[in-house]
Amino acid sequence: MKSSPVKILIAEDDELFRLGLRMRLQQEADLEVVAEAEDGETAVDYTKHQPLDLVLLDVGLPGIGGIEACRQIKQQQPNLPVLVLTSRTEKHLISRLITAGAQGYCLKGIAAEALILALRSVAAGASWWDPTATAAIQAAFQGAVSAPETPTTETMLTTTGNPLTPREQEILTLVAAGKSNQEIAELLYITSGTVRVHVHAILQKLDVRDRTQAAIVALQKHLISPMT
Repeated sequence: MKSSPVKILIAEDDELFRLGLRMRLQQEADLEVVAEAEDGETAVDYTKHQPLDLVLLDVGLPGIGGIEACRQIKQQQPNLPVLVLTSRTEKHLISRLITAGAQGYCLKGIAAEALILALRSVAAGASWWDPTATAAIQAAFQGAVSAPETPTTETMLTTTGNPLTPREQEILTLVAAGKSNQEIAELLYITSGTVRVHVHAILQKLDVRDRTQAAIVALQKHLISPMT
């Protein structure tokens, strides 16, 4: 049975950029742009009334802005993923996005194929953070023991500096045990495609090229525990 395409809201105030995004994404059979918004308030309103699977959100939106729009969207619909697309790279911005509940962050100028993979990953439940954001994410949360913990903070980065979500740790533990994507999928009752996008996110976060390197780095840094 063929699965339904991922229903996407694009929240972007640059009309030409938004048009280009929509045209490119509509070329993918598994992605469907069902709504567009030019400001933060409209984006929030759409999420209340439109069935969506993912929000692709610019930070610099008019009105309440992208960060506040993200916060309100996640407050109303905690399970609706938000992927941020912006040209800004400030550390404080990235920490605010995580606090607001964003599942990912991509820089404008990202290759179309990479953005599409990021959309699929976030829609499948993984997180996706641009490599330039990794250091900022660690800086934002390492040592922040006194800061109030939130579910979002816990899942994005533990106070010990682990950049992997609990699901990514679970999958990488099975990778380190020599399990294939199909075997992991069967053990966790998810699809092999979902495993694949999680593995890709893991490789990006750990800045490694393959599964073996990911497992070695994770074990060395105690990001996962070896299976007994």
